[in-house]
Amino acid sequence: MKKKGKISYAKYGYIFSIPFVLAYLIFQLYPTIYTAVIGFTDLKCVTTDPWHFLTKEQGGLFANYRQILNTPTFITALKNTFRIWISNFIPQIALALFLAATFTNQRLKIPGAGAFKVMFYMPNIITASTVAILFGALFGYPMGPINDLLVRFHFVDKPINFLVSKSIARNIVIFIQTWMWYGYTMITMISGILGISPDIFEAADIDGASGWQVFWKITIPSIKTILLFTLVTSLIGGLTMFDIPQLFVWGGGPDNATITTSVFIYNQAFKGSYFYNRASAASMIMFVIIVILSACMFFVLRDKDEAMLKKQNRQRIKEYKKAQKALAKNVDVKEVK
Repeated sequence: MKKKGKISYAKYGYIFSIPFVLAYLIFQLYPTIYTAVIGFTDLKCVTTDPWHFLTKEQGGLFANYRQILNTPTFITALKNTFRIWISNFIPQIALALFLAATFTNQRLKIPGAGAFKVMFYMPNIITASTVAILFGALFGYPMGPINDLLVRFHFVDKPINFLVSKSIARNIVIFIQTWMWYGYTMITMISGILGISPDIFEAADIDGASGWQVFWKITIPSIKTILLFTLVTSLIGGLTMFDIPQLFVWGGGPDNATITTSVFIYNQAFKGSYFYNRASAASMIMFVIIVILSACMFFVLRDKDEAMLKKQNRQRIKEYKKAQKALAKNVDVKEVK
């Protein structure tokens, strides 16, 4: 009797992945490549005229990049982007870690933990435009809930126009970003902690480890991969921040205090002279910065033990190949003799 051949289901996996691959090629890869190409051209304004690559008379292929890097507004936007991202990421990750450790601590057993998780995650569900309108209304001038409370309880004598102060406007944007994203980071951390084997925590309890020791010696090392994921995604989201700075204080004001690189790119491409080439150059500069910083994070947070093991395995393979070559040479010499 003939044995029935095994059915291969691998082809169905490839078939089901086709829609994603097509969507990625059309809506992500092609626009990225096209953006990179535009950065080396003279494309600007809404026109049907053909665009051309920059010539030596126009400053060379990298003229748009030099123009962007020498633009004070771009430098200001780059500084603001890093300042806002770092200022909101540090309290965000600290709060998320604290809440994740609290909700997953079996000793505490907080009642209604599920409801609290939903409440903390809720701001992430609200769209950025809605959040911008909400906080714009809260800090409205001359009438707004915040000003009404400050005047009513005699903290100030008259309403304050918060959005004309550079430091206040920037700090409000930082708070909004932290408030919107700490719940998402918390849920990610909780999923990582729940993936740790309960036997490890039970062994720590038996050995008499304190909650602080468990957190630093077991929890943090065990979720290093989750921390790396959170850090990289936060980096990408922070350096491409657009919605809140654009909508809360329109156009990154006051006096470019909240302008980010994404807002700068938007202004270059869709306002004024429609410098698509310069906007594309600025986009690729941010792309390179994100890639470099992400690579640095992967290197710093890599599993050093695993990296050492791979290095040792490569060394063993190399030595084995050398030994095989030497053995082959000896055999050849003996055959000649």
